[in-house]
Amino acid sequence: MDGGGVDEEDTIMRHMLPNPEVPNVIDFLGLGWQLTALVFSPFGNNNNNNNLCSKLKSETRYGAMSKNRGGQFPVWRANCPRLWKPVPNRDYMPCTQPTPNYTAPPESRGYLLAHTNGGLNQMRAGICDMVAIARIINATLVVPELDKKSYWQDSSNFSDVFNEDHFINALANDVKVIKKLPVEMDGDAKADKYFKSWSGMDYYQGEIASLWADYKVILAAKTDSRLANNNLPADIQKLRCRACYEALCFAPPIEAMGKLLVDRMRSYGTYIALHLRYEKDILAFTGCTHGLSPAEADELKKIRDANDEWKVKDIDPREQRSKGFCPLTPKEAAIFLSALGYPSNTPIYIAAGEIYGGDSYMDDLRSRYPMLMSKEKLASIEELETFANHSTQLAALDYILSVESDVFMPTYSGNMARAVEGHRRFLGHRRTISPDKKALVRLFDKIEEGTKKEGKLLSDKVIERHKKRQGSPRKRKGPIPGTKGMDRFRSEEAFYVNPLPDCLCAQSRNLNTSVS
Repeated sequence: MDGGGVDEEDTIMRHMLPNPEVPNVIDFLGLGWQLTALVFSPFGNNNNNNNLCSKLKSETRYGAMSKNRGGQFPVWRANCPRLWKPVPNRDYMPCTQPTPNYTAPPESRGYLLAHTNGGLNQMRAGICDMVAIARIINATLVVPELDKKSYWQDSSNFSDVFNEDHFINALANDVKVIKKLPVEMDGDAKADKYFKSWSGMDYYQGEIASLWADYKVILAAKTDSRLANNNLPADIQKLRCRACYEALCFAPPIEAMGKLLVDRMRSYGTYIALHLRYEKDILAFTGCTHGLSPAEADELKKIRDANDEWKVKDIDPREQRSKGFCPLTPKEAAIFLSALGYPSNTPIYIAAGEIYGGDSYMDDLRSRYPMLMSKEKLASIEELETFANHSTQLAALDYILSVESDVFMPTYSGNMARAVEGHRRFLGHRRTISPDKKALVRLFDKIEEGTKKEGKLLSDKVIERHKKRQGSPRKRKGPIPGTKGMDRFRSEEAFYVNPLPDCLCAQSRNLNTSVS
């Protein structure tokens, strides 16, 4: 995550921020939010009268549409309302309450410890799955331990990132959760297990639950993708949603800073959150080197070779890019947004850490969209000091601004992109643009070669290609036909990317709504 000093642009942007001493009449979570329906925010605390994880729904919002004021790059359809208008929701609403047959947590047979792995959003999904698994095997869940050994080397504990008390209390009717393993159990032997990926009820009720005969403590050594996406009981799927969207709220300091940053970003009007995943770790992981210098490509290869977790070492960068496996470059993201019709004065929040290559690559985006904002531009060094050197906490701020944005666009379909997309679907199918990178790179290459020019024809083609990639309601995608074994599970759309149909129901036939 980037820190950096204060430059002239930072100073100018901060002078433009709303005066903190002037009361802000704009409600949080968007302009004009109303307490009228059944949608949950990513924030929360234990005060029932002011719980931002409470039931909320936004009004339809239209941002001020302004023309491209003589910028270097023309933008087609700059005043088109469809750019900001929410996608048709088809009356889908959260339906996460248990079925009539759901009971209070049965008597616990032992304790489930969980060591999460990965970054913020990989850990989030894993934590929610551990809640469901604890229910399946009749376990008391000990608050999971966050990953401190991954690439990011973050020392944050669970309570530094999430609202621990709210997490425990919100799940009281589902699973017993405690903060620490009882002292008397410390010396007991533990069943240290790597749960099989994408496993279902039979595995957990059979192989894993059988461990209670010999152990009182089961340790899940990893938490990512340990539970099947599909073919689970309705109450288990709904529990996963309650855990993810109602129980797992951010810690109060993160929630408060997130609110502040959203308010400040909103002061510029409707905005796009651009998850610009052009960062050193993902470029090294994917082996993507398009547009980089030989020295930069060599640096990334050395990082990949040195990481034992990244098993694929020999990667063809051209093949990766042609298959759409690479993150868009800042320049490509700019061309894409221009083709969609977003004007050059569109406020854009950059949801990312340190962009690889810095200004040398960001200038391609900034030249088209000068109103680029970030945590560091929206807040002072002093305001962000609490979160400095904690990549998980900084990522949580990016998550908040991304979920609350008018438009979210990821440049790479990684863990954060998937988590934010799922949360935005749950909150009413907010506009989320998923770039068809495989098709786009062919267009980008033709532009680079000079065989195709930017303009209305290219814009028409890009818009047509992405009509059905805006986050509209649809059922979660199953496995790719013909795939077998683990590849079959791997090809499925992840549960937390799209909680429909398990946790979203059409209002006209929704008799199981989330009313507390």
